[in-house]
This record gives sequence, C-alpha cells and structure tokens, in this order.
Amino acid sequence: MTRTTPGWRRVLTAMALVAVVVGAGADGGAAPVAQAARQPTDRLAGALRNDLQSYLDAHGAQDRFTAVSLRVTGPNRRPATAVSVSAGRPVPDHALWQIGSNTKAFTSVVLLQLEAEGRLSIHDRLGTWLPRYPAWRDVTIAQLLSMTSGIPDYSEQDAFGAAFLSDPTATFTADRLVSFVTGLPLGPATYAYSNTNYILAQMIIERVTHDSYAAQLSRRVLVPLGMRDTCLPPACPPGTASRMPAGYIGYAGLPMWLGKPVPPLALSWAQGAGGLVGSLQDLTTWARALYGGRLLPSAQQRELRSLVSVTTGRPIPVVSAEDPVGFGLGVAQRIDPGTGRPVWMYRGQTFGFQVLHMYVPENGTIITLAVNSGSDQDTLTGLADTVHRTLSTRGHGTR
Repeated sequence: MTRTTPGWRRVLTAMALVAVVVGAGADGGAAPVAQAARQPTDRLAGALRNDLQSYLDAHGAQDRFTAVSLRVTGPNRRPATAVSVSAGRPVPDHALWQIGSNTKAFTSVVLLQLEAEGRLSIHDRLGTWLPRYPAWRDVTIAQLLSMTSGIPDYSEQDAFGAAFLSDPTATFTADRLVSFVTGLPLGPATYAYSNTNYILAQMIIERVTHDSYAAQLSRRVLVPLGMRDTCLPPACPPGTASRMPAGYIGYAGLPMWLGKPVPPLALSWAQGAGGLVGSLQDLTTWARALYGGRLLPSAQQRELRSLVSVTTGRPIPVVSAEDPVGFGLGVAQRIDPGTGRPVWMYRGQTFGFQVLHMYVPENGTIITLAVNSGSDQDTLTGLADTVHRTLSTRGHGTR
C-alpha cells in the first residue's frame, strides 16, 4: 500500500490525542463472564470494581478491550487500592502495560535535569544540537516539549502508516522516524501535538550526554525511584512480555486489524515519544515524584508546569472554564468536571493499550488506569472522572 486509508488517518488522529485530554480474554482465551482480578476487601474497592465493570460492559465489545485495571493511592500514603476486571483470565496487580505518551514527561524531565546541570538550556535552538535539520534550526527545545514547534507529526504521515501496517514488528530508528517529515513545511508556532518533537528531544539527550536515551532514563529516573517494572524495549528484562495482557488493535478505522493482538514489545516506532512499558504501581510512584518536585529543582519544576492552552496556543497560568485544557512540558492539566478544579492528567495510547494517570493537587490522590486496546475514541478519561467521583463521595482523598 502506498497511501494510508481514511480509516488510518482517523487512527493517527486518535493516537495524537493528549489526555483531557474480539471476544478474547486478556490471555488470548475467551470467557463469557467478567471476573475480578481479586475479590474486593472493602466497600471502596467494591464500588470501584462496579465502576470498572460498568465501563467494561459499556465499551469493551466496541473498543475490543477485555481487561481494565485501576490503582488508587490516597494522600496519606494508606495502602493502595488495586482492582481489575477482565473478560478472561484475571489480570494481576503487577501486570505490565504499554504506557504510551506518558513517556513524554520522562523525556522532558531528563532534559530539564540536564538544564539544571548547566549542560543545555531549554531555550537553545535545534540548530545548536541537531544542525542536520536546517529547516528547523530556530525551533527551541521548549517549543519541542510544549508542542508549539510547528514540526509535523511523523505518526500522521502516510509513509509511516504503510511501513507500520506492512510489519508491526519492524524496527525503526529515531532518524528514520524523523525522516517521514523532513522536507514538509513547518507549521505555525502554536499548539499542535506532534510525536516528532519528542523523538528530536530524545536525540538531543543522546547528543548532549553521549549516551543512549534508555541508559540516561534508567540512571536519572528509574533506578533512583526504584521503578523496577519500567523499561524501554528492547532493553527490558526477560519475562517482561509474559507479564503483559494481550493488547488488541481496537480501531474501527482499521478493519483488517480489528481485534488482533499487537506485539507486546515492538515499540521502536514510539521511543522517547511513547515507548515505555511499566506497571500501574510504577506509574503511581512516577506521578508522585513528578508532581511532588522530587525530580527537579524549583526553577525546572516551574518550567515543567508552564502551560499553553491547547485551544489558543497561548501561555496560561492555569486551566479555567475558558481554557479547560493546558499542555506543559510533557504534562497536561485539565478542569475536573466534578469539582471544577484543575487536575494533572495524561492519557497515553499505543496501538494496543491505553494508560492514564490523574494527580489531584489539593489532596495528593493519584489514579492510574489501563485497558488492553487502542481506540478511535477516548472513553478512559470519563472512567477516570467516574472513579474520582466515587472516591470523593466515599471520603477517600478529600482531606
């Protein structure tokens, strides 16, 4: 195939979305009745399980996912509440998932740490570090991280779609991913989601450190935080794939792939833009460190949280009813519809998985969610809102 179909274009549009942003079980076998990953031990867990079950019943068949997992950690560090439901073999609490664009904040943090060390500035221009892309020489690192560079998204290009669909296990280099958009016109310097920005950011990390992105990520983030379940393929330990539920392509725009499993560790097409695999426990650890300021000095923490409106592309201090969604440097903030207050949230998506985290600033509650299918539509954000309402009505995380 030489060009992608309109259906593929819709898939790419769905995959570029930031968080507000086939009858087979999770183990590949079928089962007619959904089951809990483990029996709830208290009323809160039971209520949350009902939320997940309702979500699976309402959306699972259409979006081809067979498992939903949730982990909630309260502000007082009480033991986490972990609940899963599945239409097949129960999903254990230690399951691993493709976390998709949640990876972007990891990339931003590494660059901001390098800035804090005086090795670069996020106001440096691309021409300083990657002169082989002269058409983009005046784009700054900050513009890459805030999605205001105007550089097109490689994952929306026909040639990339053809390459991926012809062989989902193909190995892509960072240079090849960027090559899908070199020569295309540079867009305006306003908000426009582009995975190319974060591949270029990864390349800058490697240029500055003379080290691999995976090694820097491990040394600076994963090891210090004790995130033993998070890795960047192919540098994942043996047994990683066996801990992952089967992930299914659920995009209606790709009927030839609908309901088919994706290779669990074939993520070279995403890399620093969305290539990490991890557990919900690790994602909770990451979110608490990220928003709690453990990873960055105060100046860089402020930069991380500097927002642009996804509607206007202009800087905003905080989201509001007029500007309900803002994008920072690899993080996103939105107005919670239940409380009317800002929350930090990101929904990452690959072809076979969706993983979301929410951080509630006023009380420190962290919600992480995962399903084992990609989708044309974002329904996972609605589930996060439902979970947040359940927690609030039961007094969890409200103090």
